[in-house]
Amino acid sequence: MGEVVLAVHEVDKHIAKQKIIHSVSMEVREGQVLALCGGNGAGKSTMLRMIVGIAQPTGGTIEVGGLQWKKDRRGYAGSIGYMPDDYLFGHGLSAEETLSFWASLRKVSKMRVDETLRLVGLHDVRSKAVSSFSKGMRQRLLFAQALLSKPRLLVMDEPTNGLDPYWMESFAKLVLMAKREGHAIIFSTHQLQVAEAIADQVVFLKQGRIVEEGTVSVFRERYGDQGLQQAFHRLFGFQADAAGLQEGNSHELF
Repeated sequence: MGEVVLAVHEVDKHIAKQKIIHSVSMEVREGQVLALCGGNGAGKSTMLRMIVGIAQPTGGTIEVGGLQWKKDRRGYAGSIGYMPDDYLFGHGLSAEETLSFWASLRKVSKMRVDETLRLVGLHDVRSKAVSSFSKGMRQRLLFAQALLSKPRLLVMDEPTNGLDPYWMESFAKLVLMAKREGHAIIFSTHQLQVAEAIADQVVFLKQGRIVEEGTVSVFRERYGDQGLQQAFHRLFGFQADAAGLQEGNSHELF
């Protein structure tokens, strides 16, 4: 196993005197993918926002590459590539112009912009306005900006939301490519088939608590052949439909 890149230890979060994250601990190593799953309101996005430094934990510690946000904000932020669940791109800018803007902020070369556009399959449309892009193409561009500086940790919030099966499969391949390059990766998702296809470790959150975790094979041993889907139904019951989770029976990745 590679070196630990993300270390979350006993993290709590209070908002308006309400405790919404309860003593969460987990870690992600180099070349490892962790999927954070659960229903709406489980605390997934809050957890990811704390990891990237947008929000701060009330208690506990979060380290990325041995750094803590409060002690070395620049070094901490420089170790992370973040893909939010949505982003409003600049009106009229092309894909290349958009990525070049992010590259200037991160002091990344033009050569790396070109290389990253090729990696995500957008090089041929680099001169087109992002406003003309499909949802899947915009997601690829968001993924590209997260990869730009070759961060140690990739953090992605619901990266497959709104994508059809073709684009979900394309996204899964991009994540596995980043894994092979040694990135540590954590992402939240409602699409359990995506988690099952690419995650080395799966963590289920419910009301801000870890209620189940393990590898995909461990989930199958515990819950049967349906693995993550069956685990979700047992853990959340009727909340499954309300949470909008998409099961993998109708389309398998790879």
